[in-house]
Amino acid sequence: MPDKDLESKLVDTIKHIHFECYKLCKRSFNKYFANAGNIGIFCHSDTEYQILTNIRKNITEPTDNADQKYFRLYNPIIIPADNDVPETIYSFLYIRKPDPTPYGEYLGDIDFYAEDAEFYNIKNYLLEGNYIDGAKIYDRPDLDMIQLYDEKCDSVAYLSKKSMTETVRVKQSEITKL
Repeated sequence: MPDKDLESKLVDTIKHIHFECYKLCKRSFNKYFANAGNIGIFCHSDTEYQILTNIRKNITEPTDNADQKYFRLYNPIIIPADNDVPETIYSFLYIRKPDPTPYGEYLGDIDFYAEDAEFYNIKNYLLEGNYIDGAKIYDRPDLDMIQLYDEKCDSVAYLSKKSMTETVRVKQSEITKL
């Protein structure tokens, strides 16, 4: 059974990532998009990955799918509304292996989604060479997403269509084995 202090620290990290990512969304779009209920925690060492994976095994449903990235939480994590940030329910958790790329420096990520037409309007605006502060086309050919970032922020968020936020719950390609 995992240490309750470690589970509590995991929840604290999830809350931190949550609020940081909402700041990113507000900064780029001056509004909040719908939250997909996915949250990823990025590990910075093999030991941290082992510990968090063991905790995840106790708080999420098992699966036989070897490509499963996000696991359904037995008890969703509910983060109450705070100021203008809406109440959010996280139902899926991903524990990511240590990553030597710059993405490995982040604490974690969340996924926002827009209606298809709005997403494609934003994406096309960026593809036409226009600028949105803190938003760029995510450089992964297998994922149709917009990345929300800030050099001063320790978390990263993604905006996509709702269907993509469900698709990413399973590994999409060999580009990353994380």
